[in-house]
Amino acid sequence: MDNYNIKDLNLAEGGRRRMDWAAREMPVLSILEERFRKERPFEGVRMSCCMHVTTETANLMRAMQAGGADIVLTASNPLSTQDDVAAALVAQYEIPVFAIKGEDDVTYYKNLHAALDHKPHIIMDDGADLVGTIHKERRDLIPNILGGTEETTTGVVRLRAMAMDKVLEFPMMAVNDAMTKHMFDNRYGTGQSTIDGVIRATNVLLAGKNFVVAGYGWCGRGLAMRARGMGANVIVTEVDPLVALEAIMDGFRVMPMMEAAPISDIFITVTGDLNVIDTHHFEVMKDGALVGNSGHFNVELNIAALEEMAVGKTRVRPFVDAYELADGRKINILGEGRLINLAAAEGHPASVMDMSFANQALGAEFFLKHHDSLENKVYDVPEDIDREIARLKLDSMGIEIDVLTEEQVRYLNSWEEGT
Repeated sequence: MDNYNIKDLNLAEGGRRRMDWAAREMPVLSILEERFRKERPFEGVRMSCCMHVTTETANLMRAMQAGGADIVLTASNPLSTQDDVAAALVAQYEIPVFAIKGEDDVTYYKNLHAALDHKPHIIMDDGADLVGTIHKERRDLIPNILGGTEETTTGVVRLRAMAMDKVLEFPMMAVNDAMTKHMFDNRYGTGQSTIDGVIRATNVLLAGKNFVVAGYGWCGRGLAMRARGMGANVIVTEVDPLVALEAIMDGFRVMPMMEAAPISDIFITVTGDLNVIDTHHFEVMKDGALVGNSGHFNVELNIAALEEMAVGKTRVRPFVDAYELADGRKINILGEGRLINLAAAEGHPASVMDMSFANQALGAEFFLKHHDSLENKVYDVPEDIDREIARLKLDSMGIEIDVLTEEQVRYLNSWEEGT
């Protein structure tokens, strides 16, 4: 096989060993892989996937291949690729991969188009870059596409905007909104992996630091929880009054970013919006501030504005760029403003991605079965799929739960009985 673009095939054996290690923590996906291998539901189906090229994603690709899918994988972020995993998929599983850690934007989009050259029937997206590119530049592919799945909050926001504008040309499933995804992946996965990325990048002590979490969605909740657990003094910034109130009730300080900027040591954005940290915030930050992002795109930090403000820039550590301002202060940007948990660390633990990727796999199977009856809109993951994934996860953990009696079911479905 010669249709791929990766760093080095010689890294393959190490990547395979890490894939196997991650698979130990992904029992639900393993169960699905076993079923897929027997039933071959994706036989003859071409799939193009734009996702973070990690050990967990590799195990999803392996499960889909076991089900008969003809897969191509490209990176959804220039800094998230694990080069040894990319090599293992190519060399040992003959899955074409187009991804190199640190690739520039030109290469990123060239690789994305290479994945679309596969002429997919189903897509798996992470940030809606595949969907956006298809609609803007590769509209010839639309007639063959049955549907697709979207992994991220950011991507779902973009898809819902497309559906609202009535420009979405095929059905998509909001995997991110499944309970077994956002309640666990976004909260526990992002919380732990972001802290891991910050510490690996900087080796700073979090205890005693003022730690700003911009955005208190599921990702922000998890990050705030974990930062507090490390001894940080957590400050939350928000635009939604209900969510801000929740953060207060959870015991966090809440204030505008402009108030937090001059008193804080570490800033992490998890909003999905742009310029959350902007020029006026950089202007008042203290010397040595650490600024990073764990939202999907690096637009959350206005790095272009910081570039204009700076009189110098030095890479002081592999994932830390120190921008020196005219007054001598230094603002440290982590991971070039890209996902710090994947740029400097390894992303979410495999055990939470197990449920997220089970949703991806079953979502793809759903489109094969039901595409003829679906409209061009964004669908939620069916509740029966969500609950089945939760059940399988509990089974794999050896945990049993109660079952309603017939009497209890009748009571819950009736209105006659009162106090």
